[in-house]
Amino acid sequence: MLKEVVDVLVIGAGPSGCVSSCYLHANGVKVKMVEKQKFPRLVVGESLIPRVMDHFHEAGLFQTLDAMNFEKKLGARFIRGEEICVFDFSNKYGDGWDWTWQVPRADFDNTMAKECISKGIDLEFESEVIAVEFDGKKSVTTVKDKDGNLKEIHANFIIDSSGYGRVLPRLLDLDTPSHLDPHSSIFVHVDDVNRPAGEEGTMISFDILETEVWLWVIPFSDNRTSLGVVGPTTFINALSESKDNVEALKNAIKLSDFYIKRFGDAEFLFEPVKLENYSRSVKRMFGDGFALTGNSSEFLDPVFSSGVCFATESGMLAAKLYLKESKGENVDWETEFTGYMRRGIGVFTTYVKEWYTGNLQTLFFHRPENPDVKQKICAVLAGYVWDETNPFVKKHDNVVKNMAYLINQEKEMAATNQ
Repeated sequence: MLKEVVDVLVIGAGPSGCVSSCYLHANGVKVKMVEKQKFPRLVVGESLIPRVMDHFHEAGLFQTLDAMNFEKKLGARFIRGEEICVFDFSNKYGDGWDWTWQVPRADFDNTMAKECISKGIDLEFESEVIAVEFDGKKSVTTVKDKDGNLKEIHANFIIDSSGYGRVLPRLLDLDTPSHLDPHSSIFVHVDDVNRPAGEEGTMISFDILETEVWLWVIPFSDNRTSLGVVGPTTFINALSESKDNVEALKNAIKLSDFYIKRFGDAEFLFEPVKLENYSRSVKRMFGDGFALTGNSSEFLDPVFSSGVCFATESGMLAAKLYLKESKGENVDWETEFTGYMRRGIGVFTTYVKEWYTGNLQTLFFHRPENPDVKQKICAVLAGYVWDETNPFVKKHDNVVKNMAYLINQEKEMAATNQ
């Protein structure tokens, strides 16, 4: 059997894997990347948030990505019937990027993967990890290529960025149920022939059909648009009695007064993809000789586009901690990796939960707007969820529900006094 010896094996060539690999390679680490699929390939997670731009810059990927002229995302719009709430990333609390991109992930990920190769990183496509054995922190990973040939990769460390493939969670029995309620989604791309001119046509939008059901609309720079419906799994399954995804998504679009004219007759560019009960979690995020990053560890919900942010955040952090440890410095992975990531994940988990209770929607659509509150929430939506100078980060467990309660109490009192 063929044998390779490397410093770090990175499983997966998505944003997390590319960020960690490029950072390590630039710091003199011998990296091997293996990716099960052939690129380009279709994947969800097409709307980014500003925090990821820090990671692309630090990994040396920004210039190549920027040259692709992806659609710029300057904020986000939330629609509920006649009510509209727009968050502008340039008007947020604290420092940080004011914009990011909306991207067809097939093109986006392929661009990053090619850049990894151009930098001299060994990236092998259509190679599946079928077994891993650890001897202390060192590992031997068995990989099978598209022709069925087996190879052993000996590594000092593994970064699992395999996304929904969840390679190490599967092989090491690390999966655990998510704390979030079961939700599912169906999505597709369309040729957006009815796209309005100007900002309205290019803005990402979330159209609330019911408290727990919403459409995403993510326009791309090539005049395609990503459409998706999200809701409780029971609701999504009931959209089509025959379980036909085309029928289900068309029925969802019919529920939108705002978008029915623009997308009611839109041609689907591929068979709609269904992601059922998509939320994921793990028993632990690291172990001797490995770290889990991105969706291979935790995926919450698409509502605030946090997936790629957590992927690149954890990928960059895992790379930095490995580099630190490889130089003989002590690393407390529980505190520096799990603890850090759990703090950010905890903030976004609260916001996801409060979105589906309706409390966050109450804050979004309350009038008159409170500019200070809006700026602080905007910073969270931009991905700056580790900035505890922001009370909407530091006190996330209670601040949203308490403010929603006060707003609802005021409404009840006003109604009583009429």
